[in-house]
Amino acid sequence: MKFETITPEELDERMRRGERLNLIDVREELEYEIARIEGARLLPLSQFNEWVCTLNAEDELVFMCHHGIRSAQVCGFLAQQGFKKLYNLAGGIDLWSREVDPSVAQY
Repeated sequence: MKFETITPEELDERMRRGERLNLIDVREELEYEIARIEGARLLPLSQFNEWVCTLNAEDELVFMCHHGIRSAQVCGFLAQQGFKKLYNLAGGIDLWSREVDPSVAQY
């Protein structure tokens, strides 16, 4: 099993089209307070065991973090558990800020 990568531009385009996306931010609350994408649901990686069972393996899930490393780890694990519609935001919120929305703070 594997997961796909979605670029900030692709995600932005899908969001602008009004597609229903489950955008999940796995950063910690302090990071989320600094910078976030509107509509993203915060599910900190440090609390993974508490929220992983709430995910539906049939849903299309887009994961993001600061640079895309933590979210890729989550995607890899979920792919091994049978999730099929997984996307990792390439470059995370950092690349989103640089390529899509410069009003999002960089840190």
